[in-house]
Amino acid sequence: MRDVIRGLHHLTATADDAQEDLDCYLKALGMRLVKKTVNFDNHNVYHFYYGDEHGTPGTLMTTFPYKGWGVPVGTHGAGQITATSFSVPGGSLDAWGERLRDMGLAVVDVGERFGDEVMTLHDPSGLVLELVANDDDGRIPWTAGGVGPEMAVRGLHAPILSVRDSEPSVSFLTDILGWEVVEEEEGRTRLAVNGDRPGHRIEILHTPDAPQAVNGLGTVHHVAMGVDDEETQLAVREELVGLGVGVTPVRDRQYFRSIYFREPGGVLYEVATIPPGFAIDEDLGSLGTDLKLPPWEEPYRSEIEKGLAHVVY
Repeated sequence: MRDVIRGLHHLTATADDAQEDLDCYLKALGMRLVKKTVNFDNHNVYHFYYGDEHGTPGTLMTTFPYKGWGVPVGTHGAGQITATSFSVPGGSLDAWGERLRDMGLAVVDVGERFGDEVMTLHDPSGLVLELVANDDDGRIPWTAGGVGPEMAVRGLHAPILSVRDSEPSVSFLTDILGWEVVEEEEGRTRLAVNGDRPGHRIEILHTPDAPQAVNGLGTVHHVAMGVDDEETQLAVREELVGLGVGVTPVRDRQYFRSIYFREPGGVLYEVATIPPGFAIDEDLGSLGTDLKLPPWEEPYRSEIEKGLAHVVY
C-alpha cells in the first residue's frame, strides 16, 4: 500500500462543554471554525471542525462536545491517542505560554523532543495538547483569530499514540500503510509518510505499564489519514480486508468519505478522502458561520437546533 497515504487528514476527540471548546480552539489557539455541523451518528451533538482558512487536511482538529449526554470522563492509556501536537513557529513558545496562561489554560510542561521545543497543555475537556516549535513548516496559517503569523498554529504536527507493545503498531504502519520510521528516542518512534514534515507524522509511545484506555470526555477518538479519491480508498479497504483487518463500510461524512479500522495496539484509524472538502455547502469566506446538516437530517432541522447547546463565537 505504498504511495497512497498523503498525510494526516484530521483528529477527532470527545469534548465536554461546547462553548468552552470553541473558546479554546478559536480564541486561545486562534484556529478557524471551518465547519459547524452535527455528529452524523448522533445529531443531538455538535461536530466542530477547526483548521486553517480552507480546512486543509492535516490542519484539522475536530470535536464532539458531549456535555449533558451522560458520557463519563475517559481514561488516558494504552490503545489510544494520548496527545495531539500542533505545529507552531520556532521561538514562539514564550509568547504562547504568556497567551495561554492569560486565557486560563494550564501549561503543564515545556521540554524538548527530536530537537524541537515542546509545550504541553490541557484543554478545558482534559485533552492533552502540545505545541511543537519548529522551522520546517511552510504551511500558511489562519491569522484572523487574533494570533499573528509569527506564532500562529500551522496545523497538526503529529498524534501521539500510546500502546503496550510498539513493534506490531510500527510494523502495521510501515508494512501495510506505507509509513517510514524516521527518528527514534527512548520509548518513542516517529514515523512519516509522503515526506518527513509536520502534518505527515505519527509518534508511537511504548507504554507497557499504561492503564487500558477508555473512551470518554477528554479523549481522542481516532486519527484520520488522507487519500486522493474514493477509488484509492476502496483499494485500501480491499487490501485491508484481504489481510484480515476488520474494516467498516465506506461512510459518507459529506465533506469526505471514510473507512475505519483498528491497528494492533487498539488505536482507531480512519482513511478519509481529501475531496470534496468544506466549500461544497458554504463559500470560503463563510465557512463555519451556519449550522450545516447533511441532506438526510434537513427535515429535522428545527428539532435538532432546539436540542443543541447555544453557543457564541
